Amino acid sequence: MTDDVTIAPAVVADAGEILTVQRAAYLVEAQRYRDVFLPPLTETLDEVRAALAGPVVVLAARRGTRLVGSVRARLDGDTAHVGRLAVAPDQQGRGIGGRLLAAVEHACVGRVARFALFTGAQSADNLGLYARRGYRVVAHRPDENGNRLAILEKVNAPRSDA
Repeated sequence: MTDDVTIAPAVVADAGEILTVQRAAYLVEAQRYRDVFLPPLTETLDEVRAALAGPVVVLAARRGTRLVGSVRARLDGDTAHVGRLAVAPDQQGRGIGGRLLAAVEHACVGRVARFALFTGAQSADNLGLYARRGYRVVAHRPDENGNRLAILEKVNAPRSDA
């Protein structure tokens, strides 16, 4: 179902589309947690542009010319902190999120020993996706608004040629 979706590095010109998809995707989470102040919903266009212009890995998924998803990874020492995985609501359930996650992991191969991310502890679909991709819950903590988060990690498989 994702054969016509391409994933490539995002550029600063993609900022508006990324923010639009991100806000649409995270509205479901806002409803689940009754919190319209989730960081992906309050992030500004300038903040997205700054992420795209900085050292963060940002990938975009496109179906034709339409941006339908994105993901980011911030490298910190031997860890890639994955975040802002978002797929347009009408495109969810088609494997795009899994492909974005695999692509951002691939973009970090050889640069990190592990991946870390978090999601809402009540977000069963997200937790299922991450579990299928080899992530495991290592802790729980509240976010700044008191919502319970699941902290997940995945150890990067060592390179076979090392």
